[in-house]
Amino acid sequence: MESKNLNITPHQKSLSKQSVWQALKDAVRGTEADYTQVSLRKAIFLLAVPMILELVMESTFAVVDIYFVGKLGASAVATVGQTETYLFLLYSVAMGLSMAITATVARRTGEKNKEQASRSAVQSIFLALLISLPFAVAGIFFSKDLLMLMGADDWSITYGYKYTRWMLGGNAIIVLLFVINAVFRGAGDAAIAMRVLWVANGINIILDPILILGFGPIPALGIEGAAIATTIGRGIGVATQLWALIKGGKHIRVSMKHLAWNAKILIGIIRTSLGGVGQMIVAMTSWVFLMRILAGISSEAVAGSTIAMRIMLFTLMPAWGLSNAAATLVGQNLGAGNPDRAESAVWKIGFYNMIFLIAVSLIYFFYNRSLIGLFTADQEVIEIGSEWLKILSYSYFVYGWWMVATQAFNGAGDTKTPTMINLVFFWLIQIPLSYFLAITLGWEHSGVFWGIFFSETSVALFTLYLFKRGRWKLATI
Repeated sequence: MESKNLNITPHQKSLSKQSVWQALKDAVRGTEADYTQVSLRKAIFLLAVPMILELVMESTFAVVDIYFVGKLGASAVATVGQTETYLFLLYSVAMGLSMAITATVARRTGEKNKEQASRSAVQSIFLALLISLPFAVAGIFFSKDLLMLMGADDWSITYGYKYTRWMLGGNAIIVLLFVINAVFRGAGDAAIAMRVLWVANGINIILDPILILGFGPIPALGIEGAAIATTIGRGIGVATQLWALIKGGKHIRVSMKHLAWNAKILIGIIRTSLGGVGQMIVAMTSWVFLMRILAGISSEAVAGSTIAMRIMLFTLMPAWGLSNAAATLVGQNLGAGNPDRAESAVWKIGFYNMIFLIAVSLIYFFYNRSLIGLFTADQEVIEIGSEWLKILSYSYFVYGWWMVATQAFNGAGDTKTPTMINLVFFWLIQIPLSYFLAITLGWEHSGVFWGIFFSETSVALFTLYLFKRGRWKLATI
């Protein structure tokens, strides 16, 4: 029998290519498409492309940043890693709030209630500013003490504290960047969130070699220059966000009438965000304990782990972009009263994520030493970092399903379930197991890596099991 494909004319093929190209342009520019009505594959494409590009730029900055800091030595890299243990706590709060904002704005958008979506956006900004205050005070006045608490070496305490002071002191910029982009993603304006991150991190990348190493007329500021570059770049990004929010995107706009304290909406956001903040705090504080174990082993162990983590984040960002698309689609389609479409979106995106991370696993397995070697010439650091990447390669594809299933819960507004899962697998399994393997059995950094492998592979499979049960479809916001 003659294949149907033989009946496709060159003109029809051209139209198909034009259609794909047009969809790509729409995804990057933004579109007014109703994601509860257009074909599911198109909805995923329109949301995922800008979300992936947004996070690719974010991860590119992280890699470039650690590349230039790596020129300053293992202690400088370790300072970044130790500071990030505190930033991870901040990120956990900001990301937890962002989950609630995305879910709330997506649900209101799916209900066609743009007025309430805009009011929710304003309340989230108020919350972001309040959350940032204690971190700013801690960073400005206690940066050396915080590094000492993490077991930092003499170089980090004497010189690296300036990096910690800048990063924590100016943390409001980081929180606002997270939260306002969550508003855009929830509304379906993922293209705006993408452009903001490209502006912010593009400036960071340009300033890094200038401020860290002294390229050009400005004298080298060392590790402090990395923090200043980040603060300037992301500050400009936040200004761009606020301008876009007031000017209005394809799906959301804030005007003067929305700029008022609204206790009812605020309490609703806080209630929804508690689970999100909880799940992130559990995960992030687990990493704090793991970094403390590594710091007790050596600065090289911290440096190798920090570089491996940056590489891992770089490769995970496209997967997170797909997962964020799942959160938006779940929220909007539940708001539109179509839970089956929400579930179908998750299964499709999970499959795409799995295929992508299998490819990444192969790179980790065969080229781990070469990847770590891009950022440092220290052979001990290379040995440690490459070992972690190789261990990750054994089950990395499972992370794809874990991320999408978790974001499905969050997009539905059921942030409590992932919190309880994280509590069991990270605090009750990951930390004790890593300590037992690293210290009690004397496996050192290898024990930490295998503890992470076992706990995170297990949590991924269990989260997917709970997703299949379907109770998240009943969540209300």
